[in-house]
Formats: sequence, structure tokens, C-alpha cells
Amino acid sequence: MEVSFHEEIKSLRKGDGEVFRGEGILAITKGLLQSGVAYVGGYQGAPVSHLLDVMVQAKSYMDELGVHVEACSNEASAAAMLGASIHYPIRGAVTWKSIVGTNVAADALSNLSSPGVTGGVLIVVGEDYGEGASVIQERTHAYALKSGMCLLDPRPELGQMVNMVEQGFRLSEASNMPVMMELRIRACHVRGEFEAKNNQAPLLSKKNLIAEPAGFDYMRLAHPPVTFAQEKRKIAHRLPAAREFIAAHKLNEQFPGTRHKHLGLIVQGGLYNTLIRTLQQFDLSDAFGVSSLSILVLNVTYPLVPNELVDFCKDKSAVLLLEEGQPEYIEQELALMLRRLDLQTPLHGKDMLPSGGEYTAEVMADGLLKFLSRHEPLAVPESTREWLQTNSIRRQAVQSMLGIPVPARPPSMCIGCPERPVFSALKLAQEKVGPVHVSGDIGCHALATFEPFSVGHSILGYGMSLASRAGVSPVMRRRVLSVMGDGGFWHNGLLTGVQSALFNADDAVLLIFKNGYTSATGTQDIINTPTELSKDATSDKRQSLAHTNHVIETTLEGMGVKWLRTVHTYEVAKMQATLTEAFTTDFQGLKVIVAEGECQLERQRRIKPWLASLLSKGERVERVKYGVDEDVCNGDHACIRISGCPTLTLKDNPDPLKVDPVATVIDGCVGCGLCGENAHAATLCPSFYRAEVIQNPKLFERMGAKLQNWVTRFLQPA
Repeated sequence: MEVSFHEEIKSLRKGDGEVFRGEGILAITKGLLQSGVAYVGGYQGAPVSHLLDVMVQAKSYMDELGVHVEACSNEASAAAMLGASIHYPIRGAVTWKSIVGTNVAADALSNLSSPGVTGGVLIVVGEDYGEGASVIQERTHAYALKSGMCLLDPRPELGQMVNMVEQGFRLSEASNMPVMMELRIRACHVRGEFEAKNNQAPLLSKKNLIAEPAGFDYMRLAHPPVTFAQEKRKIAHRLPAAREFIAAHKLNEQFPGTRHKHLGLIVQGGLYNTLIRTLQQFDLSDAFGVSSLSILVLNVTYPLVPNELVDFCKDKSAVLLLEEGQPEYIEQELALMLRRLDLQTPLHGKDMLPSGGEYTAEVMADGLLKFLSRHEPLAVPESTREWLQTNSIRRQAVQSMLGIPVPARPPSMCIGCPERPVFSALKLAQEKVGPVHVSGDIGCHALATFEPFSVGHSILGYGMSLASRAGVSPVMRRRVLSVMGDGGFWHNGLLTGVQSALFNADDAVLLIFKNGYTSATGTQDIINTPTELSKDATSDKRQSLAHTNHVIETTLEGMGVKWLRTVHTYEVAKMQATLTEAFTTDFQGLKVIVAEGECQLERQRRIKPWLASLLSKGERVERVKYGVDEDVCNGDHACIRISGCPTLTLKDNPDPLKVDPVATVIDGCVGCGLCGENAHAATLCPSFYRAEVIQNPKLFERMGAKLQNWVTRFLQPA
């Protein structure tokens, strides 16, 4: 795994009175165990997935408690696990990343929400929103509204987050509604402490088995004709029960103001810390959250409790609602409540705050300044106005000094990434066959959309590349290439892409990156991950470990793929020839190229400790380094344009008669050999050299080196 949670796993055992310290997502994990969760599933990706990673690594302790943990193939399979709580009073939790995961799980969630649940259900979602997000800009809130699920957005303080986990299960059981909990990345990483409780072993679990299955009840099926009755039950019984529980247990928090209590702020729980920081800039709050303005914190953002909101607003001279993202679901509902009651309290929200983007402290400050300037101008210190104005002037000054925009620094594949040489080979192949429409996919290979490759015409979902070319390839003169990783292949691509292409006898080309892991989300294991025995092999060879697992190839052959090639990714010339063949062959049907090359991060994690142990024992270690002969380099930099490796860069030409800088390989090179392979495949200048660096050499090697140095000096001119 990318991160070892050895110490965190120890802290999961803490009991009554002990202090738990750590990150927010680990506190959520502890909260699940304190709540007596019986089963946990999910799909990896984003900081929220640490919840699943920790439990997978803590399997022995989970077995002690009787908690079943399952790493699911995708979010839909994780959501389907929750069906266990429809009939049985057992608590279950699943987790995944953001709206993209919820999109995948939508079918199962709808069919779970319709009949409702008996045991408590908690869905922990990483709400990745704003400029720094790695996914499309949508909100989880829409699914809570659409399907009738409660939505928690806890205030980012560890004790409160754990409390909301425990209350979330109770809320689910009281209302028979699934409960979603959204956690922003900042909340996942926030650090703190809380007083732990004893973990609760579930009453029904794999250690305490259910004796007999539940009796047949058609009302528990999401199937006509009872689905209409279930929808009526959502409105008539579940929503009122949820609102009653939220109000009775005070899940939402009110903090009365000190100096300006007639002004109200309503904020999503996850934005509370940022709001307090913003108020500090106005001298309207201290570091402990004591605010001059009244604050209502919505730890539950759906369903809203009308009485709570109306009671908060009715004695205020104005209210500002801080709701991140659009559409403004909460603002619209609150405005409707106030209008129906003919309550004339001025309500502000998106009129003073941006519709999209993350609500940082600076963004909130601009909105708060507008709000206070209209309703309480004297509450804004002059120093705050100067601070905001200075920030604006500073930005303008920086832009003026630069003269031009700052050059973009797009993300790049890791040094030595086995996927980079494939895109080098693709560039070379297109020189022969012409430009090719490339259907892209989610994963590390999506970084090829940036320079120097600029490859990919669409990205429509994880594992969806082959399916998304189906409308393009029939009307394209040249064959279309679909690219996906082995993670995407197992997540979705096998059925939505391969099966569909075979069924329809499509003339398609599919390139599968077989690096052995779901790499982009933290190198989690998948079904074609090399075995532990293979990983333990102390070999520094360039060949991939992925060759020890042929499950992708055998699966494709079993489904009926007739044209199948497996090529090591670093063999650029062979990959170029294979791609060219796939684009030009007379064979009609699905053509699959499996690009085999182990994830470089995993390779380095495997061999670095091994090399360090050899060096500590004084044993011989040989490493490969690549470089550029400055006297041979012609300075056209074609090697950089075809590679994009971060360690292949430029430096000043040592020849005073030459102007163009020369290529150079800087520290950080992992010795993958791509630069040399590209030079041969593309027939570039022969300036690259390969050197073996030997540490703790043997006696004959030291003697040979001395002799070589002596001969070299002898042959050099005086």
C-alpha cells in the first residue's frame, strides 16, 4: 500500500477514557467500531479511502470483533453490500470518493432507499469539490434529495465527527433511511483528539451468525407494484421521523452571538472551521470559536428541520447562508420556508458569495464584507478592509510584474512510469498511420492528456473508454484507440466495454495498461496484482512482476478475444510496431494490446529496502544510470518532446560556440531506460549512454577499474 497504518491500527483498540489522536478519517474509522458496525466495504481513492485501507490492514483485529471487511471492485458493488441491512438489524458502512463514486453506485442506492433499511447504514463519501478537486464538479446533495437519504456534513472536530458517526447509525435506524456522510479533504486530514469509547462487537456478525433467513416480505423489495407505496412511506413516515430525531438529539448546533446576535450565519458543518478563521480576520471571533454573530451549524444538511431554521431566523435582522457549490439546494429550501410563513428576515447567500468553487477563508471574507457592509457597517474593522484591499493590490501587482501568466505546471507521470513509453510509441506509430482518435479513461494514463503527449479526446468514466468509442469508430475512417488501466478494466471496462464490443463484433482497438495495481488511487491491490511471493523476489531486473499473473489475458481469451498481444511497455520499438499492426491489420474485430509494466512506485518500494539491506551488509550492489554525452547531443531536444520524463531536462551548452542548450539527465533517474529506447525507436542522435554504478565491488572489479583508468589516462593526449 502507499501508506502503512501500523500505528493507527494500534490506536483503534483504545477504550473508555483513553485519548485518541490522529486524522479525521481515522477518527471516523474508530467511530464505526465504537458503533458496533458489522460489515464495511468500499472502493479505494482519495483520503476518505484510508477508512477502508486501515480496516483491510487491520484484518486480524477486525476478525476479533467479527467485522467483515470487503475491498469491492467498484462503488456499485460496495453499495449493493448494504442490502444486508434491509432485512436484518445489522449496521453496515461503505465508503468511496466523491460524486463520481456515487454516480457508479446510484442504481444500488436507489434500490436501497426505496424499501428502506432496518439496520443502520452509513455511506462515507469524500466530497471533492473546488478548484483543487480531481473530479467533475457536482454535489452529493443531489442524491440525498433524489433518493431520500439523510446527508450529514459534520463540523470538522474529531469529537463531533465521531459523535455524528454514532448518531448517524441511530438516525438511520430511527427513520429507516440510509445516511450519507460527506467529508471534504480538509476534514479527512484535520488533526485532533477525542476521548475514546470501547469498541462494540456487533450482535450479529460472522462470529454470531444469523440462525435463519428473514421471512419473505414483498414490501422489502424495490420492485413494482410496491415501489409507489415505498415512495409514499418516504414522505409520510421517514422524513418526519428523521426530522424528529435530528431535533430531539440536537444534531445541528447553535452558537449564540455575543455582540451582534441579531445577525445570523447558517453554515454547512464542514465549512465551520473556515468560517471561524474568516470571522477572526474581522475580529468577530476568537480562536476557540466564540463568535460575535449567531451561528447555526448544519451538521445535517438533508433533511432540514423547518422549526430549527425558522426559530433561528425569526429574531434576526439579516441572515447569511454559506452553502458551498451549486445549485443552492439549502438556500432555495430555506427561502421557501420563510416565504410560506411570511417571515421577512432578509436572506443572503449566492447573491453575496460565488455560485461555484471552494469556499476558502478569502472567498468567505469577501462575502462577509458585503453582508456586514449592508447590515452592520460598524462591525467591520478598518484593518480588515485594508487586509482585503491589500490582498487585491498584491494580486494585481504580481500580475503586473510578471507581465504574462505564470507558465502552467501540469501534473505528470512518475519518473520511470511504465505508461510513459507507450505514449511515446503511440506518437511514433501515428507518424506512420496518421492521427488517431483516442478514447481516454480515468487513471494514471489520463496524465497523457498533458504535454508532451496531448493524447485523449474524451474521458467519460472509469473503465468506460472502450464503450465511449462505440459512437465514434463506425464513422471514423481510421481505427479508434481506447485506453484503460487494469484497475479500470476490472472496475467497469470488462462488461461495459469488452463484452459489448465482442457482442456487437466491433472493429476496435483496446490498449490495457497492466501495471498490477489500482495505481492512481494509491496502488491498492486488484485481482491481477503480483503474488506476495513474486513481490518478495529480490531482483532488480527491469522486467515487470505483472507477468506472474495472467488473469487479464485468460479472461479476454475466455470471452472470445482472438487478436491479443502482450508487450512490455519499455520495448518502445516493439510497442510501436504492435500499435501500427493493430491500426492496419486486415483482422476485423476487437484487438487488444496488454501493455505490461509494473507500477514504478511499487517497484521502488520493493527494491529500495532490499538494496539498502545489501549495502548495510557490505554486499555488492549494481545500479543502472543513464546520461547524455554533451559532445554528441545536437540540441534539437526531440528526446524530451517524445518522452516528457521529469529527469530528462536542459542545461547550458558547455561548448561556447554552440547556443542551444543540451539535454541532461538529472538526479532522480530510476534507470528505466526509456530515453535510450526512444532514441533507438525514433532514430534520434546517439547521445544517450548507459552506465552501471557498482557499490561494494568485488576485488577483480576494482582491479579492472584501476586498469581501465590507467589505460584511459595513457591514451589521452598530454
